[in-house]
Amino acid sequence: MTAPLTPAELPLAPGALDTARELSLGRDSGPSDTASGVLARVADTAARTPERTAVTDGGSTLTYAGLLARVGRFRAVLSAAGCTAGTVVAAVGDRSADTVAAFLALESLGAVYLPIAPDWPAQRVGEVLARSGAGLLLDYSGSPGGGGPRGRTAVAAAAGLGTATVSAPGGDTPVSVAFADENPDRSLEPRYCIFTSGTTGRPKGASVEHRGMMNHLWAKVEDLGLTGADRLAFTAPLVFDISVWQMLAPLLVGGAVVVVREPELAFPRRLTNVLEQSGVTVVELVPTVVGWITEQAERRTGTTLPALRWLISTGEELHTGLAARFLAAAPHVRLLNAYGPTECSDDITHHEVTAPDTARPRLPVGAPVGGARLYLLAREDDGRWRAAGAGESGELFVGGVVVGLGYLNDPDNNAAAFFTDPFDAGSPTRRLYRTGDLARFEDGVVHYLGRVDRQVKVAGVRMELDEIEVVLRRHPAVDECAVVVPVVDGRPELAAYYTLSASVPAEELKACLAAALPEAMVPRRLTELDALPLTQNGKTDHRALRQLTQDGSTPAKV
Repeated sequence: MTAPLTPAELPLAPGALDTARELSLGRDSGPSDTASGVLARVADTAARTPERTAVTDGGSTLTYAGLLARVGRFRAVLSAAGCTAGTVVAAVGDRSADTVAAFLALESLGAVYLPIAPDWPAQRVGEVLARSGAGLLLDYSGSPGGGGPRGRTAVAAAAGLGTATVSAPGGDTPVSVAFADENPDRSLEPRYCIFTSGTTGRPKGASVEHRGMMNHLWAKVEDLGLTGADRLAFTAPLVFDISVWQMLAPLLVGGAVVVVREPELAFPRRLTNVLEQSGVTVVELVPTVVGWITEQAERRTGTTLPALRWLISTGEELHTGLAARFLAAAPHVRLLNAYGPTECSDDITHHEVTAPDTARPRLPVGAPVGGARLYLLAREDDGRWRAAGAGESGELFVGGVVVGLGYLNDPDNNAAAFFTDPFDAGSPTRRLYRTGDLARFEDGVVHYLGRVDRQVKVAGVRMELDEIEVVLRRHPAVDECAVVVPVVDGRPELAAYYTLSASVPAEELKACLAAALPEAMVPRRLTELDALPLTQNGKTDHRALRQLTQDGSTPAKV
């Protein structure tokens, strides 16, 4: 790891300080322990109830005692390879029980977890390893004791950079039993680093410290009421930050982690079946997959997912129509809308969606979690920031313990996104993060309005692409949609892509848009797709959609 981030000062307009404080939203952290590690909780549970289930992964089960032993084996091979406090360890493998064990072993050593996707191309792996300064590559992609073909690209990239590779331990590896924390206060340790796509085409490594991670884990425990009876689905891609809380939060309270593998996530019926058969009580999914679950519930007779008590939507905007359908199809399940940037310790707001919410044009993303302080600011022409007034939209800034450590070895991006917090003298991090998201505060909750960088100018008219999508989505036949601005014949042009639940001519949709929007905001190109392309994190792939138009490869339906 490099030296700690030194944030720049945020230039403020006169009066901004007091007004922003007055209009801010925040919630104090509870009395939860953010200094000790998750492994300490695992060890406590293992001491009391060693045979209690900690992780299920397909047909195999790890008890708390078994998980502790597996962590010990990972710790042994990592320690022998030179892993110490502060070492950045890139880990490549599929979502599994070993992901949990590897993370806990790294935590026990004070090291930094950096997930690598097995299907990343060699160039991206090389960029991430080089930028992060990774000291080791942990390959648990194959059978214990040796790397498998899934990690072959990452292993080759590491070898090209001279980065040593450590294979997952075999079952006969001696167990390292030194689980007592050498450092009982891990608060300030960098805990994990997630690389996200950058606007320049180079990945950015968002680093999060231990106390921020623990604050978020405890926020999930509190807001969801997690107990030892819960079985939480581990569904997220490992390079998506929600994977961290999914695999750790249940372990704080003696609950179980249920690993859902990729084949189960690829098919709606298979996913529903595995969630039912494993008795999952809490699951977090991106809106696209929420739609799959909803369709299954609508088609089936009787209660779908009878054990489920919470479904959490995250990663992209949850639209009101889908939320209404889910609440009607699964009335026994509570629905949570969650929002948070990777640059913070995952979700910073929670909102339980109820039937009255579905009458709104857009769902709120909620009130701050414990330890988060939120501000709305608007930028003046001179570059200074003023406080957005009551009811006014502005750019969302985040303060408090939830703010991450910045981008690893990336001073240019850090300078644009992280600042010294001028508003809260008692902030534990003294850092302020600029999200790049537009929002509005209303009745103590945050209303997400879209990305600042989705504000575009086409034919001299400035517009918000999110606004066009909201209008298009109001048509009852439109399931999902996305609006992009590809360059066609050297000129930017609005193009809308959508999926339908019933056949509707494009001219009808264009008329719907024209009835609510200025002529300049009505896309000239409207194209129906079987499905919107998604990134590996399950978000709409706007870049792929732009490329479709620019390539001239947009059939009427693909």
